[in-house]
Amino acid sequence: MKRHTTTLRATIAATLFSLSTILPATAGELTFWTWRQEDRAAYTELFRDFTAANPGIKVNFEAFAPENYNTIASTALAGGKGGDVLQARAYGVLEQFAKTGYYRKLDQASVPELANLPAEALAAETLRADGAVYALPYASQTLGLFINKDVFEKAGLTPPTTWAELQSVGAALKAKGITPIANGTATAWMDEVFAGIFTAPMLGPDFVADILAGRATFEDKRFTGALAHLLELRDLMPQGYTGIDYPTSQQLFLSGRAAMFAGGSFEIANFRKQNPKLNMDFIAPVAMQQGQPRYVAKFFDGGYAVNAQSPNQEDAIKLVRYMGTKAYGDKFAALLGNISPIKGVEIADPLLAKVAQLNAVSIPYIMAVHFRFQSPTGSELLSAGLQKMFAGQATPEQVGADVTAGIATYFTPFQKKP
Repeated sequence: MKRHTTTLRATIAATLFSLSTILPATAGELTFWTWRQEDRAAYTELFRDFTAANPGIKVNFEAFAPENYNTIASTALAGGKGGDVLQARAYGVLEQFAKTGYYRKLDQASVPELANLPAEALAAETLRADGAVYALPYASQTLGLFINKDVFEKAGLTPPTTWAELQSVGAALKAKGITPIANGTATAWMDEVFAGIFTAPMLGPDFVADILAGRATFEDKRFTGALAHLLELRDLMPQGYTGIDYPTSQQLFLSGRAAMFAGGSFEIANFRKQNPKLNMDFIAPVAMQQGQPRYVAKFFDGGYAVNAQSPNQEDAIKLVRYMGTKAYGDKFAALLGNISPIKGVEIADPLLAKVAQLNAVSIPYIMAVHFRFQSPTGSELLSAGLQKMFAGQATPEQVGADVTAGIATYFTPFQKKP
């Protein structure tokens, strides 16, 4: 831990030193900050289009390591530096930056394109304390089940639609020497994703509504019962699954050694890049019974924020306004394989279009959307509990109780009356 902290401090210090030696962007020049170096080529093309429509304004792309981005950005912004426009994470992380005044408030007077976005997308980039929007949302993500179509076809099997089919298909795949589900449990945040996928159809929107209204806690039998069902999937996961991390799980699926991968639509572009020949599908998680809704879990990924201290406010607003147009959304979806929340965006990619259709039967990715605003976050609590549960060190009931107790420290509806 000490070594990691020293390395992080050195990285931040080096970054801030380099920033101190760079003159602020001049009029007609903007700097865009992001944690996604892999998107450089796409943004370069998008920014080229912006410059063509706004002659004289150049946009420079600057990427930082994702694990250090929040710290680097907040430290730079606190010192009056940082990008003119920054890629901003959503929900709780957005609040950390907005409440300190680092991001400029956006409204329809300054950014009319906000009207092109649905309320649930804007809510992801809204500070709850003042109800103002601080970033323009850029993508939604959907959690579901990836299918290797070639593996299924070769095995003579059809992707499952119910829990019973998942079990029978899994047994048939194992009999043929194929791992049914690629996921392991060594990467904590992916455990929450895994749970979010398979429990969504079991919980449904009524459970989410009951939690938010305080009519239920995570000790509710609907939740602990859903967690108990997850334990039935251990036989379908890789051998030694507690030691299998996220990258290894990805490779098991990409190589065809595993037939299914529980993940998010954010994987699509990366999977295609790593294995262009991969014949994959993306389906909703299985229902408990035939005919029941197969809910996917959905959340919004982030947004584009304006540095409140940028000396180039007018040009920065022009860039964010451009990022809220249909033309930008169309090209963003095509280049980056993400679903833009901008109304009317055309999705040419058949797989991405299918994901958009699945969103019509969805529930919020509950911990990310509602319980990442204060510490301990619901995600931290659930991820830690799931790792213990899969390792046989906690029961579903204990996980539910621990998650409830942690959230109750700040969520009034969970606080029991004396």
